[in-house]
Amino acid sequence: MEAMLQKNYLIRNIQVVNEGSIRTQDVWISKGRIEKIAGSIDAVAGAYEEIDGTGKHLLPGAIDDQVHFREPGLTHKATIYSEAKAAVAGGVTSFMEMPNTKPPVFTQELLEDKYAIGARSSLANYSFFMGTSNDNLEQVLRTNEKKGDVCGVKIFMGASTGNLLVDNYLTIDRIFADSELLIATHCEEESIVKANYERLKAGKGELTPADHPLVRDEEACFESSFKAIQLAKKHGTRLHILHISTERELQLFTNMLPLEEKRITSEVCVHHLHFTSDDYAQHGYNIKCNPAIKAPHNREALWAALLDDRLDVIATDHAPHLPSEKTGPYEHAHAGLPLVQHPLLLMLQYSKEGRISLEKVAQKMSHAVADCFLIRDRGYIREGYWADLVVVDLEGSTEVTKESLYYTCGWSPFEGTRFPARITHTFVNGHKVYGNGVWDESQMGQRMRFAR
Repeated sequence: MEAMLQKNYLIRNIQVVNEGSIRTQDVWISKGRIEKIAGSIDAVAGAYEEIDGTGKHLLPGAIDDQVHFREPGLTHKATIYSEAKAAVAGGVTSFMEMPNTKPPVFTQELLEDKYAIGARSSLANYSFFMGTSNDNLEQVLRTNEKKGDVCGVKIFMGASTGNLLVDNYLTIDRIFADSELLIATHCEEESIVKANYERLKAGKGELTPADHPLVRDEEACFESSFKAIQLAKKHGTRLHILHISTERELQLFTNMLPLEEKRITSEVCVHHLHFTSDDYAQHGYNIKCNPAIKAPHNREALWAALLDDRLDVIATDHAPHLPSEKTGPYEHAHAGLPLVQHPLLLMLQYSKEGRISLEKVAQKMSHAVADCFLIRDRGYIREGYWADLVVVDLEGSTEVTKESLYYTCGWSPFEGTRFPARITHTFVNGHKVYGNGVWDESQMGQRMRFAR
């Protein structure tokens, strides 16, 4: 693959945001990798394209550890090609995709089928989670044989589609005991969710968008996350709990250990950092998602935990549905938001507002994701690493319009927003896929590898 990447680039005089610092540097990209970083680079051999980075910032490409790109079987909502293109436009250079496709990824053959789709159609780097059910334990444990080539095993400890809810304790216990890969969990206690729904339905009949955080409440999240952590501690499992959404769950996580020593890590998603239950009045079912967007005190607690490192990474849980699938009644409105085109721009907005530093954005969206999953040669701006890079102009702006979206579903909860920053270039494996509105789709992304 490296031999195919011929074009070289020299980015001059750019503010490099990396590993807790911002420095004006030149960056030399050759054969897909970062060959040299220095205050000034003068003598370089061969042909290359020079990019003037004056007044701009260079960040490591974001790595999104939780997306739903819907292929195979649900391509009316999304495809790996369309959503990966949206990701690249938004500065996300690598993604890890979930198994609740159609059919669900319950066998090793189906898992490799998805890798084949990624190889031929994804502009971003990719990895795919192995799915679990109550009945595919043998297939799940076969993933141990390719632990350096697969991001992890996904367990839905809460309702999902396609028989992905795993509620057989013996099955879950065996997976936690015997998996040699990271286990990522969706944690909501199904019995609590059902009881809440039945109580609310009996009391008021027709439910509204604002009822969603009452159905999928804080207790449902806490109880399920607590159980997952108990299992992980029992077996010494490498556990990563996805989309933490409640203040109460934060007591389950620590910032007393460096990330590389943690066996239990956590993720927060951009929509839980941005929206609250107050926003159902404006957005309705468009912000219905699982776990639910909850009361404002949860958002404030999530921000505090992100900044003090109890929460380890930022992701999107990008989950597109057609507009027709996001309409009421409550039971019909699908859960999930399309988000992968704008997470970096959203965090850059919060950085300009003083809520999070640029260095912390790079840490939570790139460095920490690479460390958490032990991704080889990605997530940092380092000599010898793959050149997954994003050039941003903090003096520019980006208006989100329907016409600017690359999603198959054709909508975004951020439509009408003007972000106070602009992504000018995105490099994937040293290939300038996107530059000032011009696309070069001549090279696809790579399958990510893991140091396990």
